[in-house]
Parts: sequence; C-alpha cells; structure tokens
Amino acid sequence: MDQGAVINGTVNNAAVDNAAADNAAGAKRNERRASRAARSPRRSRLSTDLTILAIVGVLLVAAFVAGWASLYQQFWGPSAFVERYVSMLATGRAADALAVPGVAVDSTDLADAGLPESASDALLRRDALSALTDVRTLGERPVDGGIEVTIGFRAGGNDGSSTFTVEQDGWTGILPSWRFAESPLAVIDVTVRGSMAFDVNGFRLDKRQVSPLGVDAPPLDPVALLVFSPGLYRVAVDTAIAETPGADVLADAPLARVPLDLQAEPTEEFVAVVQERVDSFLDDCATQQVLQPTACPFGFVVQNRIANLPTWSIASYPVVTLVPDGAGWAVPPVEAVAHISVDIRSLFDGSVRTVEEDVAFGLDAEITVLPDGSASILVGSPEAE
Repeated sequence: MDQGAVINGTVNNAAVDNAAADNAAGAKRNERRASRAARSPRRSRLSTDLTILAIVGVLLVAAFVAGWASLYQQFWGPSAFVERYVSMLATGRAADALAVPGVAVDSTDLADAGLPESASDALLRRDALSALTDVRTLGERPVDGGIEVTIGFRAGGNDGSSTFTVEQDGWTGILPSWRFAESPLAVIDVTVRGSMAFDVNGFRLDKRQVSPLGVDAPPLDPVALLVFSPGLYRVAVDTAIAETPGADVLADAPLARVPLDLQAEPTEEFVAVVQERVDSFLDDCATQQVLQPTACPFGFVVQNRIANLPTWSIASYPVVTLVPDGAGWAVPPVEAVAHISVDIRSLFDGSVRTVEEDVAFGLDAEITVLPDGSASILVGSPEAE
C-alpha cells in the first residue's frame, strides 16, 4: 500500500509539473502573440508613413521637373532666346539686338543670301525702329540644323508673325546657349522718285548718304537698306519740294529682300515757286522791245516795217502744274497769252497803223532738283520741240 501510494503520488506530482509547464508555455505564447499584436500597428503606421513619404517625394520630383521645364521654356530655351531678341526691338534696344549672336552680317553673308553686298546699315538704329507689341511665342519645332521658332506680334495695329531658326551655341554652365542659324536681318530696296531725301519711320536719309556711289548716286536707282525683322517701316517724303503720304513695308522674314517704289508729289509751296519763276521769266521776256524776244516762247511776225519799237505785256499767265519727270519734274504744255503794241508802216503806201494784238502761245518746262536742294527751271516752247 505504501508503495502504491508513493507511485500514485509521484504520478500526481508529474501531472502537476506538466500542467505547470503547459501553463508557462501558454503564457509565453500569449506574450508572444501580444507582442506581435503590439508590433503590428507600429509596422502598419511605418508602412503608411513610408508610402506617404514616397508619394510626397514623387510629387516633389515632378514639381521640380515641371518647374525646371517651365523655367527652361521661359528663360533658357530657344523660344525664350528669340522672344528676347524681338522684345529688344519692341523696346528700341537696337544696339543690344544687333549684338545677339547670329544677327550681325557681313558682305559675304549678304552675297551668299543673294542680297546686295553694299546694303547700308543706316537703319540699324533706335531712331528707325517701329513699335512692336504683344510679342509672344506661337510655336517651336525641331528642324534640320536647329530649332524653328515662330514669334507673334502686333505692328501698326495688325497681327504678324515671323519664323526663325536657331541653333545651340555651346553652354553657359549647365545652361545651353543659342544663336540664330540665319540672321534675322532683311533688306529693303527703296526707289524714291522725285526726291533724293526720304524718311524711314521718321529718320531722315539721303540717297547719296547710303548709296555706295555717294554723290554720284543715280536719282532713280534703288538703295539697299538693312533692317531688323520683324519690323514695320514707313517710307515717306516730306521736303520743301516733294511729299508723299508714305508707304508701309513689313520685314518679317530673315534675309528677305523687300522692294518699294515710291513716287513723290510736288508740294503746294513748290508749285507756287515754279509758278512765280515762270511768271517772272515771261515778264522778263516782255521787257524786250523786239518782235521776237530772245529765248522766249512768244513772238510776232509782220510783213511790213515797224515804225517804232514794239512793247509787250502778258495778258494771261499760264496756270502751272507739275508732273513727275524721271528724277525731276516737268511743267506739261500749257497755254498763255502775250499782248503786243506796235506801229507798222506799210511798204506799199508808207501809211502807219497801230497794231494791238493778243498772241497766244504755249510753253512747257523742265525742272531739275540740284544737289543743294534748289531747283533749276528751263522754260521752253512745245512748238519748238
């Protein structure tokens, strides 16, 4: 019995020990579960935070890229380069515009473009620029040899556009530099009839100043003038002798040749001066007491002898008008009337009779404008031609 009791007691103790061990193991498992449960929310929050940080990072990178692209487009790209050049013209900064890489040309560049090598640069200045407004980029696209940029603007109240090709010209630090692949300058061929002097956008020029022939410049030959493009140029004549309402020329393409033929009209003051000179000329003719005044458009023929010296007066002066005549002007044929008073002695019977007669005659005139701005008037008779 005692042995059996010991055995049962040993078994019971072992069961107790096993139960305790099981309880301890369960407690540890519970602790581990609790620990994992506690760590799980922390891992979830960390994952969420990392995801948010990643999204923010992507957004920042995207914003940086977009900002860089915008800044590049506005300040450092080919469109910004061209727009900056046109804005210089719009604000009258001719010297700065001429210094932009690729703008200035020499005689070789002009010859290669089929333009006059001797084209004058007299208009590449602030005083000859016109107002440009609403300067903006219309488009940009890659082409052979560079980037083609189209710029819009308003000139003289009208919308216009110009397209230029630019190419990269090295780097400035991490930023690209640009230059015009083809100069944006253009040439206006100006032919002005009736005046050696003319204005371009209010800037006064003389053909003899800008022609390679100088003072020997033919009055009717065109003069080649370099201009900035885009640009609106009004050519007009406003002198004491001649005037025009003006003609507009739009230079909107690089290295283009734009012709302009302008006919000036005589001023009222000039016509009045010519009228006065013609009247004075006829008055001088009337002072000659001969039947045929020398170098004058009128005269009188008699078959008998004159008994005394004739006297002349101008009964009706011509009304002078002027028409263009090559580089100068002309008075077209016009009628006038002189009056002669003379006593005539008959060869038949010696009697004397007084003749009072109106003598109609025609005249014309050639007018040459001299280099000093004065005019030479040569009065003639259409009948003598």
